Amino acid sequence: MRDHPQEGAAAPDSHGDHTTPIRNGASPDGGAPAGCGPCPDVPEVWHGRATNRVQWLLAAIGAACMALGIELAVDNAWTSGLAPLVMSVVGCVGAGLLVLFGTLAFVHVAVRVDKDCLEVRCGHIGLPRRRIPLDHVVGADFAPRVTPRHWGGWGYRWRPEQGTAVVVRRGEGVVLTLGDGRSFTVTVDDAEAAVRCIRGRLGLRQGRAAGT
Repeated sequence: MRDHPQEGAAAPDSHGDHTTPIRNGASPDGGAPAGCGPCPDVPEVWHGRATNRVQWLLAAIGAACMALGIELAVDNAWTSGLAPLVMSVVGCVGAGLLVLFGTLAFVHVAVRVDKDCLEVRCGHIGLPRRRIPLDHVVGADFAPRVTPRHWGGWGYRWRPEQGTAVVVRRGEGVVLTLGDGRSFTVTVDDAEAAVRCIRGRLGLRQGRAAGT
């Protein structure tokens, strides 16, 4: 995992300054995309992932909250009354469950690009999941610095001015521009390779369309 600690970096919503644009196989000056090199072969399937071990610490905190709630329910002498005890137990267990499952879902993200779509799966059970058909993609950008701070935290995020994102750690990512004008960002290791693959797929699709 390559992690870029520059917290002061700008958000990836201004592609002109903070991303490397790769639009359907060419850079704005008509040459090869900066930092991505040639793309002689498009892999049949590209796999990538990103991991954030800090999420395990947050998950441990959630588990501790649950354990505290269970201990209150089992070991309490019930001398303070039923209602306060129930509220304490429910509060601890509920908060623990939210933190535990909310963090485990974003310990890592897996990205898959094939001839039909880009698929994003989060956590060990693959949820939440996002599948974007390549027919809906009009461009792919390499974003060298994506940070949770710019998206309001880790996880599956949405901001009106930036679109949607899956952010599990600071660092490089892929920014897709969709046909409806919206964008989708995902943090993934070796994002440049992902962009090359998507660009190649878009080029192949355009070539087939031009030949029909």
